[in-house]
Formats: sequence, C-alpha cells, structure tokens
Amino acid sequence: MARISVRGLGVEYELLGQPGDPVVVLTPGGRFSMASPGLQELADALIRGGKRVLLWDRPNCGASDISFDAPSESELHASTLLALIRELRLGAVTLAAGSAGSRVSLIAASRDPSAVSHLILWWISGGPIGLMQLATYYCGESAQLASQGGMTAVAASPSWAEQIKRNPANRDILLSQDPEQFIETMQRWAAVYAPSATSPVPGMSPNDFAKLSMPTLILRNGKSDLSHTRRTSDWAHELIPHSKMIDPPWPDEEWNTRLIASLKQGRGLFENWPALAPSILGFAS
Repeated sequence: MARISVRGLGVEYELLGQPGDPVVVLTPGGRFSMASPGLQELADALIRGGKRVLLWDRPNCGASDISFDAPSESELHASTLLALIRELRLGAVTLAAGSAGSRVSLIAASRDPSAVSHLILWWISGGPIGLMQLATYYCGESAQLASQGGMTAVAASPSWAEQIKRNPANRDILLSQDPEQFIETMQRWAAVYAPSATSPVPGMSPNDFAKLSMPTLILRNGKSDLSHTRRTSDWAHELIPHSKMIDPPWPDEEWNTRLIASLKQGRGLFENWPALAPSILGFAS
C-alpha cells in the first residue's frame, strides 16, 4: 500500500497492474476499506483482463484520514477522488463502484466528466427507507454519541474502530472536534440524504445527471433490495444520457443474502463482486 497527501488529507491507496494499461478505479460502499473481501479479488480479475486498478480508502474509511470539512461526506469523497486521479496522473479512468461508491462516482463524474472515460455502477443507494437509514448510519449515531458523551464517546464507538486501528492518528482528529460543531456538521450531512422528488441520488441534480456524457453501464438493483431500490437504478438510467442497463451476475436477493451473512457470520458484503469482472472488462473495452 502507498500513502499520498491529497487536498491536505492522507489517503491510502494501491495502484496495481502494468503501467500504461487503462485504469479502473474501484470504490466500495459503506465506510468499508479497500481491504474488504471481494475488492482485491475483483482487482486481480481486472488486471488479468488487461486493466490497471486503483484501490483507495476514501476519507473516513480504512487507513485514510478522517475529515468533516465538506458540504457532505459524498462531496468530500468525490473531490478527493478527482484530486487523487490528478495527483497520480492517471488520465481519464473508468470508475466502477457499488453502493456508496456509486454515489461518489456519479458526483465525481458530473463534476469533471473529462476525468472519466467510462462509468460502471451497481447497488445505487436510494429510496426513502434506504436514504433515511443512511442518514442514521453515517450521521445520526455519531451525533447522538457526541451529544451524550462528547467526542470521547464518538472515538470509542464501533463506527470509527477500524479507522482508528488502521490509522491511530484518526483518534486525535476525532477528539480535536468541537462537539457542538460536530453535531451541526452531522445534521447538515444527514439532511443531504433527504429523499427528493427530482433526483434518485443525494448530491445529484437532474442537471448533474445530464453532464454524464461518458459511456455508462448500470447493473439493475434487486427488486427485494430496500437499501438500493429497483426504482433508483431505473430512474438513474432514465436521467443519464445514452446509459445502458443490464442485470447483475447474481440473484435478486443478493443484497439481503450478503447483509444477513455479514450480520450473523461476519462475512463481507462485497464477496461476490469478482463476478462483475466480465461486465466491467467488456464495457470498459
């Protein structure tokens, strides 16, 4: 692994494969790191298919630095991703991402379309229930802890345990936050997830979707998936010019199956992502 300073933040990454090969940037969901099961295996399959792969830990994920200096967490990740691509001089890249990573990739591609040659998305988060769950997961739990026990309670919570374990300096970053200002930031970040009547994805307006001129492949969300609803992927497909939609290489219940296995057996949510390699290789070629 390597580390680089991007916009004042320490960002952990791995650039795998042969220099000169077209680059695919893989971005997972949640606040999971690039070490999550399934990511490396998908990267290996793409490298065998002639791609170079960038794995990275978003700010607030894995070993990268924690930061709250942005209008929203997704904006923080998207701006960091674009800066990382520039710092590494990768040229135009394929963004391939799922769940929260799909939201980050959409925002990044809309902010700088010239940096993205292809866009490949699955598990696009959306729907009223799913978005309200995100507001609680990403913002509500930490804000509640800060209101009850200050930043010491936030730093001791399971939500930030991996980030502190992989980057001990992150504990000091959390403890340095003013609790009242931190709660205000969490309130502002949570508001971004409010369901919209005009857009399926938080942080994306219809005009933002219209800017996505690059070839875009969407893998349709499962009908049984309340975190990434079928309507969300269909709506994104309607808004993105010339996008293509296909069925994913797994059954409709994939998200529910993976979530249950994660909660009951400690399994990874992204274990089956290597099955996406043929679709990514075929479309990005």
